[in-house]
Amino acid sequence: MAVHHQFDTVKRKWYHIKWFADSDTPRERRLIMKLDLLIVPYAFLAYWIKYIDQANLNNAYVAGLKEDLSFHGNELVQLQTLYTVGAVVGQIPFMFLFTYLPIHWTIPFLDIAWGFFTLAQYRANSFAQMAAYRFLIGWFEAAFYPAMHYIFGSWYRGDEISRRGGVFYSGLTLGTLTAGLIQSGASARLEGVNGLAGWRWMYIICAVITIPIGILGYFILPGTPEHPNKWFLKNEDVQIAKERLARVGHSVVHPKFKLSTLKSLANNWKFWALMLLDIFFWNGSINYSAGGYLLWLKSLGRYSQSKVNELGTISPAIGIFYVLFICFISDLVVGPAWAITIAHIWNIIGLIILVIWNVPESALWFAFMTTYSSVAMSAVLYGWVNAVMGKSSAERSFAIVLLNTVAQSTTAWTQLLTFPTKEAPQFKKGYSFVLANAVCLIITAQFLNVALKRSNKPVDAEQNAETGSTAASNSEKGQEEVNVTPEKSG
Repeated sequence: MAVHHQFDTVKRKWYHIKWFADSDTPRERRLIMKLDLLIVPYAFLAYWIKYIDQANLNNAYVAGLKEDLSFHGNELVQLQTLYTVGAVVGQIPFMFLFTYLPIHWTIPFLDIAWGFFTLAQYRANSFAQMAAYRFLIGWFEAAFYPAMHYIFGSWYRGDEISRRGGVFYSGLTLGTLTAGLIQSGASARLEGVNGLAGWRWMYIICAVITIPIGILGYFILPGTPEHPNKWFLKNEDVQIAKERLARVGHSVVHPKFKLSTLKSLANNWKFWALMLLDIFFWNGSINYSAGGYLLWLKSLGRYSQSKVNELGTISPAIGIFYVLFICFISDLVVGPAWAITIAHIWNIIGLIILVIWNVPESALWFAFMTTYSSVAMSAVLYGWVNAVMGKSSAERSFAIVLLNTVAQSTTAWTQLLTFPTKEAPQFKKGYSFVLANAVCLIITAQFLNVALKRSNKPVDAEQNAETGSTAASNSEKGQEEVNVTPEKSG
């Protein structure tokens, strides 16, 4: 029997925004609140510290690392690329392992290892050492983002994911902001303490925050319905979660990954369309991680190292608003395709200014303030993947990781070619390349939206036909009973 995806057809007016659906029972609402308190705060904290640890390379670079390690060429973008390579390589095993290993064990272990290699960076005295550390940090971080979206898709309906993912993803912008504040404070107050530069103290501080959050994950991360963490969840909670997802067509039977899963995905046009969309997203947002804003501030020559890092927090601070706004309107008002479009129209406006470059300084300030709109729809996109690929957990697991891996791997070379450090801060090639990808992202999202609506029509028609057939059959049976009963009674 065809399954009707309820969340695809529900239309809400803006003043009907609700946290729960009308169809959610009191028991389901209690479960949703419990999951919200377990998953969302931990996801936010872990992503927050990850982006402190990821963004701090750019902050350290403008705060003395460049001079202390004698960098003179494209070392910054090379280190960024090595991190990306590590993140891509590290994701590959988890295409298969998400359906085998308990995620509430796996993710905290990786987080703790990430923390130790973050700490190790304070000892770096050469490019080679920093390169090794950045690769390993990328490797241990690799599984986190797809894992969290796999967890979201394991417990929530498709129309519930984006706003929770938005809260989680705001950890990216807050982490980038916090990294700037930590580096600013370290440069101003810890420079030279115990013979260590301020940027080295920053890595020590980041590690001290990271490791306890990793340990916390063992206790509060709920895992998945097939491998639940029983610290806070009961068997009844797991059963309720399975029942409510089954009603909207999500698989409640979770098969392990097999080679047949690959064949099934390869024959699924939706998978390939989502991959193209994800590639355009990753390449349409590399401006946020290229360090262009910080490098521009430093090039002005009027701010101290501490002040550069303070001012560098403005753009990610605005990004928190972008993320929450885009994710909430996706779930509750406009849907994923239009949320992606709105976010990247704003991104495109800023990119056009950066491509032109020879504009008043105030225009450049404005353009850099739009940067984080480019990643504001990330949770929307992966929530969309969860919804579209939700019928099989094996396919969903593999799709989330493979999409992220392939798309991110393209940035390992595109960023190296289009954002060479020697061309900072203008990056004309880089901003032009990102602009083209942002335009393609919008076009692809709209085409995919139309195609998905058309592909769902036969499903709805089939369901209506089956419903009608069942009703007719029941009617005929009822008529027969009416005709037969008097004869029996007579």
